[in-house]
Amino acid sequence: MTQLVGRTAELARLDALLAGPDLPDAPAVVDIAGEPGIGKSRLLGEVCARARRGGFTVLRGRATEYEQHVPFQAFTDALADVDPGVVAAYPALPELDLVLHGIRQSAPGDTSDPGAVARFGLHRAIRVLLTRLGERGVVLAVDDLHWADPASRELVDHLIRHPARGRVLLVVARRARQTPTSLTAALTRGAAGGDVLHLALGPLPEEESIRTLAADVPGHEAKQLYAASEGNPFYLLALLHAYRGGARPHSIPTESGGTGATGTVGVQGGLAALLLEELTALTAPQRRVAEAVAALGAHATPAMVAEAIGPSAEALPVRADAPKQPVEVPETVPGASETVPESSEIVPEISETVPAASDVSDVTEQIRALESRDVLRAAPGGRWVLRHPLVRALVYENTAPGRRAELHRRAARALARSGAPATERAHHVERSMTGWDAESAAVLEESAAQCASTAPATAAHLLNVVLAHLPDTPGHDRRRDELVLARARALGVSGSLRESRDLLHDLIETPGKDLLLRTEAVAWCAVVERHLGHSPEATALLRRELSRRPSPSPGQAVSLRLALGMSALLTASYPEARADVEEAVSLARADGDCAGEAASLALAALGEAYEGDTAAAVRHTDAASRLTDALTDPGLTDLCESLSWLAWAEVLLERYPDAERHFTRGLDIARRGRRLHVLPHLLTSKAFVHLTTCRLPSALEAAEEAETLARAAGSPDLLAFALAVKTLVLLLSRPFGDASALATAEEAVAATSGSKGWWPALAWCMLGHATFVGGDAHRAQEAIMTAGGGRELPLLQPSIRPGQLDTLTGAALATGDFAQARRWAAQAAREADRLGLGGQRAAARRAEASLAEHRGDTERAVRLLAAAAEEYADCGQRLWEAYSLLRAAPLVRRTGQGERAAAMWRRAHRIAVAGGARLLVDLAESIRPEVIPRTPAVPAELAELTAREVEVAGLLAEGLSNQDIAARLHLSRRTVETHLSSVYRKLDVPSRSALTRLMTRIGLGAGS
Repeated sequence: MTQLVGRTAELARLDALLAGPDLPDAPAVVDIAGEPGIGKSRLLGEVCARARRGGFTVLRGRATEYEQHVPFQAFTDALADVDPGVVAAYPALPELDLVLHGIRQSAPGDTSDPGAVARFGLHRAIRVLLTRLGERGVVLAVDDLHWADPASRELVDHLIRHPARGRVLLVVARRARQTPTSLTAALTRGAAGGDVLHLALGPLPEEESIRTLAADVPGHEAKQLYAASEGNPFYLLALLHAYRGGARPHSIPTESGGTGATGTVGVQGGLAALLLEELTALTAPQRRVAEAVAALGAHATPAMVAEAIGPSAEALPVRADAPKQPVEVPETVPGASETVPESSEIVPEISETVPAASDVSDVTEQIRALESRDVLRAAPGGRWVLRHPLVRALVYENTAPGRRAELHRRAARALARSGAPATERAHHVERSMTGWDAESAAVLEESAAQCASTAPATAAHLLNVVLAHLPDTPGHDRRRDELVLARARALGVSGSLRESRDLLHDLIETPGKDLLLRTEAVAWCAVVERHLGHSPEATALLRRELSRRPSPSPGQAVSLRLALGMSALLTASYPEARADVEEAVSLARADGDCAGEAASLALAALGEAYEGDTAAAVRHTDAASRLTDALTDPGLTDLCESLSWLAWAEVLLERYPDAERHFTRGLDIARRGRRLHVLPHLLTSKAFVHLTTCRLPSALEAAEEAETLARAAGSPDLLAFALAVKTLVLLLSRPFGDASALATAEEAVAATSGSKGWWPALAWCMLGHATFVGGDAHRAQEAIMTAGGGRELPLLQPSIRPGQLDTLTGAALATGDFAQARRWAAQAAREADRLGLGGQRAAARRAEASLAEHRGDTERAVRLLAAAAEEYADCGQRLWEAYSLLRAAPLVRRTGQGERAAAMWRRAHRIAVAGGARLLVDLAESIRPEVIPRTPAVPAELAELTAREVEVAGLLAEGLSNQDIAARLHLSRRTVETHLSSVYRKLDVPSRSALTRLMTRIGLGAGS
């Protein structure tokens, strides 16, 4: 292999990653980007070679231009050689089969296993597999990622945000200007967060290029050739081959010489001419074999090539009218083994024909001849490929359209005879369709149905192909409507919400629709509108449908009224839809629809819990729970969203074991039934329950999965909701000072785009909590008041007001506004009394305790915090029990109850450590000296100081500002200033610098 030229700096960074890919701050992904021919594939190959020498398992795959709608094609290629023993070790992860052997080998329609939940279960399975491989080190390399299918791109996004553990490195190469926006955004976001190392490859240096690649070319002419190549190694090698073949620099067609055209991606037309010339030397049988290999892609075995060519086909000429325009150039770089043509003539028209290869032996003979010319190369699995994606593109694009279609048609028929599923045949069927063909359409529809949950974007594309060919005749109207509805659903699930909505709007407004189909379209359109943040539009659409005559059937009316109730709940206007939800309960009950009745009661329970009517919420929750528990899983599949409503109602009512039971069942049903739109709601419920009960690792896992689903759904408000829950989890699970929670809260608020309602309000509240913990009390107040629409929080759901008022009370004290703190604490007590829930009463008591501590009434503060901890313990909120105990312990110590304070501290510390609540662990450690004094005793010079004063003085001596000290100790700035005034007086020091010198001298300062 020729020496790699000019990539010393990039290789140094990659070598460092290979030396320690599992270091805490090491990027998990490398993004190699640049223009065509700049050397991305060559650098990727060098990384793989070095990784192999370092003992890594290397898995390398490539996305291809003509298979951009084959789900997971890039990863199927990369993972084809994974040791079967590794996979066998994970029998509980059947999703792996979808990628390891291609989606075409999965069991279509098999929903018997919870793992069949589709792409998100598959993402987790791939991460588990990579983690297993990472025990010994693995590099997963994916080339030409800009051509990856949507499912592969989504998997890359997931691996960026949720990298596998261990010695695992994902390396991708792509053309920056041809990369889809969503993938560019994911890589950019990862680079900003330190999870992705971005390597943008530029031109090779002139001197090194000439010295290494053109040592035999006279200096002046070598410089001319380098200038013509603009430092692009692929272009330079092609020009050098032409030069060595006898062409002089002035006669070689290049853009700079004015004899070539440049395509939209910057490919020189002269270069395309150079690379095309070698194809003129092929015989007609060889050309026909090359055409078949180009068309067949991953199916190009000798037997399939023979099938595609056909025993009686005649060779077709290269089109004389083939456009003489630039072709996109995939990668090759110095040192690659690809050959380059030796002259610059365009392929001439060839009109002779010869008999086709009649059997596999004839095809094999032609393949060997093409191999000897380095046109074809052997690939894994007995397949053959053209030596480079560019050569494939040239052959494929210069094959006559009729010939191309026939090759794909024969391939599809051969696959059908072999028993291949529709998902494997669909690519060839699609490319063979030149008009309406019912049999072909049936294959595409079947394939779309089978990959709807794993690759919904591909499903939408296949359905669009069918629609494009479907005859525009009355006899096909019903089928067209069904296909449009199915495509709209697939688009919605894949995140193309606006396109889905446009299709549904057209479908709904077209006269003469079947009533059932129209109602389904309206109900789905309401879901899409909600996800787009258009709940008022969803409400109006639903009310119009309910008012139509003839009226919807009872079952349809229940579905529409439930959608209406959910839209109202999200816009904080549930009272306006209360009557509709109650009517849904009555209709379902009268119709004997137990599942509909259970769903209606669950939504009523959530609505009343949200509004703070605890008694009504309890009644509805009890009734919904009894009905739901009596239903079978299949009976709940169509309305499994009701389990998320019931679980969230139970969360708000502080019934955490019941909530866990219902969201666990809901997750199981939704995954088996592939109801992906329900999963974020169930997962956020799980995350919140596990957070509150102090199980932070599993809470974070659920929150991150909910975030993944919300991003894929394309719903800004749903993303804001998922990120809001994740913010609180990050805040408690990360160490003090970690900025990830604040960054997540900022993104959550940005996602709301100024919209109002339940989810946006929650995002603003979480921003308030994150900023308060970070020490910015003013911004905390502003954020929570934005959520609530004013100081009294009139727009905030009553069910969570006491907790927000507790934070506002602390923030007001931190800013010195005692009067406002008193008002907020009093409001918290009133709101908590009205709700009658233990956790909310505890939050109100914490607010009162903050006031008491500020006034110096330590004994009252202790009583309130101890009562709050007891309330939290009784209702199962272990996290907040631990926090209240940590708040109380130093105060208890001050009252002379040392053993009680130590016991409080130890229980809180034990809960925090066991539950992964790193923030509380840090808080516990920061107050340990005050609660459990260390020996030796405080130096004699500081004997008059209290434990808190010693702590404040020590932090000042470390260089912290008053505001930093306040944030570290969870005190107000005014309280810190009071402590420092006392320290100055007791120690008789005049200034901060004098106090710092004293603390350093006695061994407690930063320099000691």
